[in-house]
Amino acid sequence: MFKKFTPGSDISGHTPVKSSVQRSIRNSILSQWKIEPETLEAIWPKKEGLVLVKCRDHISVYTVKQEPLFFQHFDESFFPTLRLLHKYPHILPAVKIDRGAIRFVLSGAQIMCPGLTSKGGELPPTEAALQAGTPVGIFAEGKEHAVAVGITKMGTEDMKATNKGVGVETTTYLGDDLWALKAL
Repeated sequence: MFKKFTPGSDISGHTPVKSSVQRSIRNSILSQWKIEPETLEAIWPKKEGLVLVKCRDHISVYTVKQEPLFFQHFDESFFPTLRLLHKYPHILPAVKIDRGAIRFVLSGAQIMCPGLTSKGGELPPTEAALQAGTPVGIFAEGKEHAVAVGITKMGTEDMKATNKGVGVETTTYLGDDLWALKAL
């Protein structure tokens, strides 16, 4: 999504978000990310205004005090930025890739099922299985912080059973142009 993103040409405008829309976004995030209201208050205080930054390809980036916090493509799920996920690693369910997949993910590749199911990879246990279309934080074997944010293309139990094909579609990754932006 953010592989070739430049603030000068890919941003079409900044718009303050109405308080009624902010409440709706807050409720959506609380239901999608399964976080406590106190954590969301620490991330985005109610008194702080939210600014919508409209970008190319129907991408919306939401900022507080010019810091990008989360983004959305069309009307899909809200995704935290990678910087936010580094501060609050528990806000999304986590999957882990093996060492062999790290270099591919850092160049923007989709995550294949074998990278998640091999010896160094890790998927949630059966009782905490994820459905297709769930936003996830992508961690790497031997690394402390997330290397990417993505959305599952199939359920985690299906990933374990088939063990082939794209398991997670990468939306943003360490080193892409959204990572490079500290302020919008």
